[in-house]
Amino acid sequence: MIGKIFNTPWRYLIMNKNNTILEVKGLTVAFGGRTVVDNISYTLERGRTLGIVGESGSGKSVSSLALMGLLPKNATVGGSAKLSGQELLTLGDDAMRAIRGKRISMIFQEPMTSLNPVQKCGEQVLEMMHAHEGSDGSDKQAAKERVIKLFEEVLLPRPDKIFDSYPHEISGGQKQRVMIAMALVNNPDILIADEPTTALDVTVQKTILDLLRQLQEKHGTSIIFITHDLGVIAQVADDIMVMYRGKVVEQGPADQILRSPREPYTKGLLACRPPLDSHPRRLPTVEDYMAGSEGETEGSDSGADVTTVPASNNAGSDNNNCPTHSPLIAVRDLSVTYTMKRSLFGRPLQTLKGVDGITFDIMEGETLGLVGESGCGKSTLGRAMLRLIESSAGSVSYRGTPLDKLSAKQLRALRPKLQIIFQDPYSSLNPRITIGDAIGEPLAVHGRGDRSKVLELMEQVGLRAEWYSRYPHELSGGQRQRVCIARALILQPELVVCDESVSALDVSVQAQVLNLLNDLKEHYRYTYLFITHDLSVVHYMADRIMVMQKGKIVESGTADAIFNNPQTEYTSTLIDAIPRI
Repeated sequence: MIGKIFNTPWRYLIMNKNNTILEVKGLTVAFGGRTVVDNISYTLERGRTLGIVGESGSGKSVSSLALMGLLPKNATVGGSAKLSGQELLTLGDDAMRAIRGKRISMIFQEPMTSLNPVQKCGEQVLEMMHAHEGSDGSDKQAAKERVIKLFEEVLLPRPDKIFDSYPHEISGGQKQRVMIAMALVNNPDILIADEPTTALDVTVQKTILDLLRQLQEKHGTSIIFITHDLGVIAQVADDIMVMYRGKVVEQGPADQILRSPREPYTKGLLACRPPLDSHPRRLPTVEDYMAGSEGETEGSDSGADVTTVPASNNAGSDNNNCPTHSPLIAVRDLSVTYTMKRSLFGRPLQTLKGVDGITFDIMEGETLGLVGESGCGKSTLGRAMLRLIESSAGSVSYRGTPLDKLSAKQLRALRPKLQIIFQDPYSSLNPRITIGDAIGEPLAVHGRGDRSKVLELMEQVGLRAEWYSRYPHELSGGQRQRVCIARALILQPELVVCDESVSALDVSVQAQVLNLLNDLKEHYRYTYLFITHDLSVVHYMADRIMVMQKGKIVESGTADAIFNNPQTEYTSTLIDAIPRI
């Protein structure tokens, strides 16, 4: 505590004896009579970070959007929120616009949808600056230099080039840094960071967290950091507020909450993260703790939202089945090349190797983990294996049959054996098709239509039969991911490629889905290629791990060997970046 005070710029402590910049009392938000934020209160001090933690739908983001006047018209807001003594909730539109982006700024969760796709990155930051400072256009060069300097401060490479780049031309981590620059351009008193590291690589995530700490120490900014991951919160927060179904269930200093949580919900959030020092047969879930049955998770499924699939006879005490020694998939010297630029006559002038001469086997019944940073070629490799994209060299064989030699008709006949679960359940489901029809569609395509089979599988993956006629938008993120899992498994495949299938889920929902995948593997003898950037997840799920960097496999081995004795600096960097409590 004393160290935190001394790290806070002295001018803020001298100017404010109370040192409280934001005071929220009895904040309530309702939509159409349904209360989503229920009477929450907290204070935020200058130069400190308040972590707000909870699952999706707990009211974290809504409560912060209320402070900035960004809720839709049908929202009813009550209570009080005072910024340096000024009431925010009753301000008119003009008065709020003067505060929003100037005194309170926000980093939104998804930078790709928050940035304007048809406007250059630098212009968007300039727009935010000019909105509060005004501009007569006479000193454009000075304004541009100021933005480029800010880009340097948020550690963007080649800031002058990124200034003139469109959002789709830069990586996810770089887009997030642009969002941070936009939020900080007017040196706000409070920065609200809404899930700023969700679905980012662990290395990019660590860089973003370090960056926020450095900027806070330099400018004395107060931060509200919203996330579902207590591992992330442990790296940044001075104080923590835990929310559940719109209410505050626990709050206090970070050390107290993380070391001695009182409430079952907080204990569940802490426990459901995959451990790095053990291999429990099942991950505990928040529901286990809420039901008071957390002690049963090692050998039974007591989660309220997880359906147990009958275990096979050879299920061991570890989290995975013991694989056989028979290769199911053999990949030899596989390469995928993208043409970046062509001549006027179509001749390739510039190419990029997404996958560069990779060789490996996947044994029948095993889970092979594939890890690496975004852009290293993980998803490209998984899709090239299934011939969803064509390779430029090398071969992939399924039980000795070269897939690249098959005709379209022969490949279609083999498709039921090789399936994929895509990363984003929002975009991989047709919003106009009910979930029952979406799950049954592969059966219809292959002439095996059977509604009873769909209902049986829905029950196995934890979806209620009465949801058959629901549409994707009527389900939560975790439920939509279960639909995608059921659709991939309806044809009883032998190989399932899980492409970042849990990366954007709450840690509690993630634990449920990982338990489900292991249950199904034990019962049906599935073989998984598990693609992820989350090393704690792949350590829990995988028998073997391959580490991928710039299109090549740089290291491979058993999960424990990779974690306990990494052979490359790159792997060590990935492991060191895992957020720990």
